[in-house]
Amino acid sequence: MKYSIIVPVYNRPDEVGELLESLSNQTLKDFEVVIVEDGSVKTCKDVCDKYANILALHYYAKENSGPGQSRNYGAERANGEWVIILDSDVVLPTGYLQAVDDSLAAHHASPTPVTAFGGPDAAHESFTPVQKAISYSMTSFFTTGGIRGGKAKLDKFYPRSFNMGIRRDVYLQLGGFSKMRFGEDIDFSYRIVEAGHQPRLFPEAWVWHKRRTDFRKFFRQVYNSGIARINLEKRHPGTMKLVHLLPTVFTVGVIALILISAVGRALMHYVDRDQFYWMCFAPWIPIILYSLLICIDSTVKNKSLKVGLLSVPAAFVQLMGYGLGFIESWWKRCVRKQDEFQAFEKTFYK
Repeated sequence: MKYSIIVPVYNRPDEVGELLESLSNQTLKDFEVVIVEDGSVKTCKDVCDKYANILALHYYAKENSGPGQSRNYGAERANGEWVIILDSDVVLPTGYLQAVDDSLAAHHASPTPVTAFGGPDAAHESFTPVQKAISYSMTSFFTTGGIRGGKAKLDKFYPRSFNMGIRRDVYLQLGGFSKMRFGEDIDFSYRIVEAGHQPRLFPEAWVWHKRRTDFRKFFRQVYNSGIARINLEKRHPGTMKLVHLLPTVFTVGVIALILISAVGRALMHYVDRDQFYWMCFAPWIPIILYSLLICIDSTVKNKSLKVGLLSVPAAFVQLMGYGLGFIESWWKRCVRKQDEFQAFEKTFYK
């Protein structure tokens, strides 16, 4: 067995059905699927039973411990030479595994052998406009600097858990995912690099990634990502880059502009002086211009005005959610000096 696909699941039986269907249509068949039910109330056991005779499928149910520990649970029971980590909310094109296999073969003669890899994600045509808007906000240059857009970087590449592969012996040697509450996949990628390995980006091995289905869930996701950045810097000093600070700068800037406008309105009302007129409306100019930029760019890329319009709130949710999470984590970890688990007692995946 060459590939073992590990998927942790928490209360998402419908998503698992779509993923398993896409796995059953893979052109390359040398793989097994390990589904790890992480203490779900809504289990996917019935869904997995439907594919038991179609795929080399192994279903395990365990107590809730989070996605990282569930991936480790699956990897310990896997049989493949390579472990491929997928999130339950992805769908694979039919040639995904073949693209992985071809990319590994192409790097086989490389002076530095490939021991870990990752691929990009994209929005499927069937995704809802909100899902497409969220996908845009997570990959656009104007929101994340394009660092999650799947393009080759000048610095090191760090795979994410929605589409990550690693040789199983290396996975077990490194101990897999840590018990971090947030950012456990980036932590693992950092440890892979720190151990002397060089993860490669396989651009052709991409997945459709549904991410979150509404802005409330999306806010929670990016808020946790903001929290994770401080925790990751504490564990891996020097890994924080300027681009990681931009959402916080954006968040503080937007809040400051809104407060200036509110003060201007109050002064006009109580002092009754027109010279404060500019304070009411001028602060909204950069916000409006940025919104127009996002709307136009997303409309062109998605060929949909509706998606373009939805991309505006998606961008603000993405940037400000991350920024607020970053600020909370900075306050608790850097100012109040709380440790990682003391600062964040609640699990993020519930």
